[in-house]
Amino acid sequence: MLAVAIFAAYADVSMETNQPWYGNWGGVVFAVALFSFAVLTLLRPPQRRAWRHLGVTEAYLVALFTEMFGTPLTIYLLGSVLGVHLGFGMLEGHLWAVLLARLGLLPLKLGVAIVMAVSTALILLGFTLMVVGWRQTWQAKGELVTDGLYQYVRHPQYAGFLLIIIGFLIQWPTLPTLVLFPILVGAYYRLARREEAELEQRFGERWLTYRARTPMLVPGRPTPRTGIAPKS
Repeated sequence: MLAVAIFAAYADVSMETNQPWYGNWGGVVFAVALFSFAVLTLLRPPQRRAWRHLGVTEAYLVALFTEMFGTPLTIYLLGSVLGVHLGFGMLEGHLWAVLLARLGLLPLKLGVAIVMAVSTALILLGFTLMVVGWRQTWQAKGELVTDGLYQYVRHPQYAGFLLIIIGFLIQWPTLPTLVLFPILVGAYYRLARREEAELEQRFGERWLTYRARTPMLVPGRPTPRTGIAPKS
């Protein structure tokens, strides 16, 4: 959330003063460090063998923020390979807004405003799910949890993280992050399945009953509160 606020403030300054947007390697390091800390704090599994997904996550964050603040590789490729010549200001980095403007559907600045509003809402919602889900599992101290967020989905923290990733794909799409997105989804899906196998061994019929009535990642109809949820 702090990174989103800093991004918005820096964007305003850049547009008002015509500062160059790219080449801000301090911003790259700060954003990668901040989001890496959030992921390590809120999504780190207890078993070290399950940490492999963190490498994919780090690759995604580095690719995203390098293009957002450092070097616009996607814009260079679009110009050199496809002949789509874009500017190198902050507005042109919002490629969905640029597409809407090129199609004549919206002025570029209005398109950027809409893209920022939608993406920021998804990012903030994702962070909320991650924090609240982490708090529930921390308070449960190893017990199975099926109330709160966990009555809607079995892995609210992973669902929240994927919302953040989707938010950034809307806000600042790049070729590397588009390639990494399905890999990232697959990595967290496999991680969730491994955790569920362990939960089944540990909690048996209680877990099977909970799993049968609760969706994995996409919310469904709320279930009666039973006072318990799985660790994501």
